Amino acid sequence: MLLAAGRGERLRPLTDTTPKALVEVRGQSLIERHLRALQSAGVETVVINLGWLGEKIVERIGSGASYGLSVVYSPEGDNVLETGGGIARALPLLGEQPFLVINADIYTDMPVPRADLETGTAAKLILVATPSYRELGDFDLVAGRVRNSLSPSLTFSGVAIYRPEFFAGCSPGRFSIVPMLRAAADADQLAGEFYAGAWNDAGTPQRLAEI
Repeated sequence: MLLAAGRGERLRPLTDTTPKALVEVRGQSLIERHLRALQSAGVETVVINLGWLGEKIVERIGSGASYGLSVVYSPEGDNVLETGGGIARALPLLGEQPFLVINADIYTDMPVPRADLETGTAAKLILVATPSYRELGDFDLVAGRVRNSLSPSLTFSGVAIYRPEFFAGCSPGRFSIVPMLRAAADADQLAGEFYAGAWNDAGTPQRLAEI
């Protein structure tokens, strides 16, 4: 699943007329970079959630055939559901096995992870070095497990693998996935991996220019 419903407030006025996922970097949109990487890794089906200017994403990507993929959409309309709500809404499209989720607005050369999880693990996060513009990271990584701490050193990359059961009991609607991840870390159900290569969230005009 590619998360592509966000408004991209900090990239305005660019995102007033272009969805953030279609912002171009080096002649290619962010979301199309992900689609080509996913196809090269052997992925066959991609779910994309839609929110702000979502119709422009559908117009550009279509069925996914031109990328060698089958693309299906999970529209959220004007009521964008955030990460947790967006994934939970798309669950019927994602099947019964662990699935990969990628924030469509990140730029990275990260190899596409396999959607495999160990027994007893509800999810797995790919973590990266905390960028200089942030005072603190999101989590720590200890012996392959994601941990909460008062001074976390690593940042969640926006790339993760989830079991569908991770969302069991979630009510429909808008909610963040962050509290769920923190609870899973405390319960030792959250695996992690560190990626040291290129990664940027392209969240502001300055960061976009740096890429």
